[in-house]
Parts: sequence; C-alpha cells; structure tokens
Amino acid sequence: MKIALKKLNFTMGPVMIEPSIRDIGAEQVPYFRTKDFSKLMLENEALLKKFLSADTETRIISLTGSGTSGMEATVINTLNEKDKVLIVNGGGFGKRFVQLCQLHHIPYEEICLPGGRGITSSDLEPYDGKGFTAFLVNHHETSTGVLYNMEVIASFCRKNSCFLIVDAISSFLADEFQMERWGVNAVITGSQKAYAIPPGLSLIALDARAQERVMKNTVHSLYFDFKLYLKDGERGQTPFTPAVGILIQLNCRLNQINTRGFDKELQKTADLAADFRKGIKQLSYRIASDSLSNSLTPLFVPEKVDAYQIFEMLEEQYQIWVCPSGGELRNRLLRIGHIGDLTLEDNDILIRALKDILENKM
Repeated sequence: MKIALKKLNFTMGPVMIEPSIRDIGAEQVPYFRTKDFSKLMLENEALLKKFLSADTETRIISLTGSGTSGMEATVINTLNEKDKVLIVNGGGFGKRFVQLCQLHHIPYEEICLPGGRGITSSDLEPYDGKGFTAFLVNHHETSTGVLYNMEVIASFCRKNSCFLIVDAISSFLADEFQMERWGVNAVITGSQKAYAIPPGLSLIALDARAQERVMKNTVHSLYFDFKLYLKDGERGQTPFTPAVGILIQLNCRLNQINTRGFDKELQKTADLAADFRKGIKQLSYRIASDSLSNSLTPLFVPEKVDAYQIFEMLEEQYQIWVCPSGGELRNRLLRIGHIGDLTLEDNDILIRALKDILENKM
C-alpha cells in the first residue's frame, strides 16, 4: 500500500488542526491584560454557553491545564466531605473520578459497569432515595468508547436532587449536549479534543447552583480556587497568566463553528464516524461498544491478532496514529477518533491500511 503523504492523526487528542488555527500558533503571543483580550474572553464565554445550551446565569472558567486539571478543580471546588457522591465507573476516566474523591476524602459509591455497555435505569434503581447529594459521570467514557445516556442520568438526578457534574471532554462538539435541559450543574471540557486546538486548556461551565457551591466551599488551593476565576472572569480576565495563544486559537475556532453552523459541526463528525463504521464492516474488526459517541469508534481486533502491534505498524509503516488501549485491553482494543481536521478520504486511507495489515502483515 502507498504510504500516506501526510501524517494522519485519528487519536482522541491532540487531533488534526486546521491550517488557519495552526497559523495563529506561529504568531507572537500578545500581552493579555488589555481591553481587547478581555473582549475576546467574554466572547469565548458567550459562544461556549451557546454551544452547551446553557442558561444565561452560567459562567465559564478558563483554566490552563489538561482535562484532568479541570476534573480535579471542579471536584474540589464544588464537593466536600459532607457530600455523598455516586460515580459511574465504566473505565479509565470513571476511575479517575473515583481516585479524585479518594484523594480529597469525599465520600462516594461507584456504579461499576462492564466495558462497552451503556447505563440504564435499572443500573440506577438500587441507589434511588439513598441520600446521594452529587453525581459524577464521564458523558463519553473514552477508554472504552461508551456514550452514556444523559436523559436517564438527568432523570435520576432530578428525582434525587443530585448536584450533577459531567466530564464532556471527549464528547463536546461531537455529540449533542443540553446543559440546561439535562440539569447539568458543572461541565468539564478540554481543548485538545473536538475543539481541535492544542492541548493546554480546560474549560468548565458552572451554573448558578455550582457557583453557589463554589462560593460556600473552602478550597485548599490557590491556583485552582474558582472564586478567583469567577471574580476576574466578570471583566474577561483570569487570576493567573493563562495559555494566551491557545485562548486566541479557541476564539478563532468558536467563531468558525458559529459561522459555519453548530449543527453542521456536529453533523461533520457524525458523517465521519458513520462512514468509517460502514467501511470497517468489510473487515473482521468488531465494534466494541453498544452506545457510541460520534467522536470515537472502539474496535476489537480479530482473534490471535495483537492490537498494540497494529497500533505500532500503523505509525511506523503508514504514518497513521490511532489510539492504543491500556491494561487488559492493550492487546485487544484499538480506538479510532473522528474529531479534528479529518476527511472521508482520510477514512479510506486508514481502512485500506487496516485491511493491508490483516492481509499481508500479520
């Protein structure tokens, strides 16, 4: 097979970035304590609220750090030892919420779901009326490729008056998200996923209930104290030096999405995912999730084939990156991303490479 002329990135982040966004990264980084930068930050907030379907009182925290920094900061700013938290743990990122609650001494119980399966009302019934005050979930469990049903979760949280925190890091801008309708109080997103800009930003949306919790909570941290971010955010600033260049790239990207149409952005990713899943049916790979996000297709490799070896061969021989898996799934599961600056033609190149490996290399 002919090797791709460009390095193709089908991972879940960092992803392929459009040339106009990359060009911004080559410019001089401006000073940020200015009226112009404040205006840009306030515009970012307005556009993010629009795309999240948030209410008017929602505020956006722009935190310089990876998605995990946003997860930890949200947990310590809105929860404490007086809470009783229910966590959906269906993989590596659900486990991360568990680890954060353990580390910060926040009481919790976990719903452990087998990899590849979504959540149902039956999974939640045993916890109904048991005094839980908060609910933590990864909208899309990226380690296994499962998109959780937010309608089911929202119904449980409304019935039990649970404060709802959602990690939408790998689903936002790829799948529908209805912050106000679902009653989500805090949403965590990350720049290197479907935002399709460089890693380095965690963007967190807080509704009025979340802001009230922040103001009442004691946080043993300076850098992660959301009270400071909410105060400075009123004038379009952050309390500490942010990732200025990436925030400018974010502004360009959000305006691109707004100009092209938010629905068209979601549809582009959905079309890429559907095209890949249709094309892969001709091969002996098997989709490993019963509840898929548009952002990712998890694939079990054929029996007696090593998934990690395929991951290495794709990079070394075809100049293609996909996501490997860890732990017990290392040799069984590949994860194919559909976010970023990818095309249907790129899908064809990947599918031909996967076919070539099975037929001629293994």
